[in-house]
Amino acid sequence: MDLTYIQGILMLAGINMITVLGLSLLTGFTGLFSFGHAGFMAIGAYIGTWISGSPASTPAGLGLPFIFSILGGGIAAGLVSYLIGRITLKLKGDYFCIATLGFGEAIRLIFNNVNRFGGARGWPGIPGRSTFLAILIADVIAVLVLANIVNSKHGRNMIAVREEELAAQTAGIDVFRYKMISLVISAIYAGVAGVFLAHYMTFIQPKMFSLTKSTELTIIVIFGGLGSISGSVLGALVLTALPEILRAFEIWRLVFYGAAVILIMVSRPKGLMGGMELTPSGIRKASAERNALREAKAKLLVEAQDGEEQ
Repeated sequence: MDLTYIQGILMLAGINMITVLGLSLLTGFTGLFSFGHAGFMAIGAYIGTWISGSPASTPAGLGLPFIFSILGGGIAAGLVSYLIGRITLKLKGDYFCIATLGFGEAIRLIFNNVNRFGGARGWPGIPGRSTFLAILIADVIAVLVLANIVNSKHGRNMIAVREEELAAQTAGIDVFRYKMISLVISAIYAGVAGVFLAHYMTFIQPKMFSLTKSTELTIIVIFGGLGSISGSVLGALVLTALPEILRAFEIWRLVFYGAAVILIMVSRPKGLMGGMELTPSGIRKASAERNALREAKAKLLVEAQDGEEQ
């Protein structure tokens, strides 16, 4: 593997990481499972491409700077998520999940049939403005913003909604409002990631944003550990790189990929991090919990031995 190839994998992992961090807020911290986030990525990718694309190209763009693409793609995805949230967020459990699945497929089919955005043939000739440095900066900002949200009053309210929705509502928390905030923020993250993906691949097609992509993103969140920002980061890095590492197995690589994911999930049911954060306070907390568990087991063992002696 040469350095360019490794850098390309890291860039794809960084793009996935942005979406996964947003999805982690929705799924890991608010408790809402979504199988439609590839749809938000598609909105970000197409709107971002339209903003930055050359007016002389086919399809024609506006030719604006890349920063406007990032902002436009994120805002467009956020606005659509707000409209979808008004309709779907009152649904409970599996019904919301099914609604997001339908939304993701509907967005893909819309772009598949709108010739203004290239239709099923896709949109070629996108300027390659997604650099390694730009993606790295976006990842750092995404992590810092998410960490601040989670550690704020709003983040604690989202966690309360995840743990027990009825109790949170009884305590005076506006459940619908916090679900909406979580959905809109996660969609903005996905929209921004879609812009970076389009300007990295320099070509987009509706089938790139299928149900398979949404499922892959949700698997990464669960794989990393629900309710863990560090887990989302590690999950995105591992599961993006794993298919490339297994490329030597050719047609069997996806079989080995699936087997590896299953093996890790069986051995680590709570994900790689299991809700723990790779921060000094997170490590101290995990260490204290392990010590307390060890002491409790030792105490129970001593009590059991004393009972046998009596």
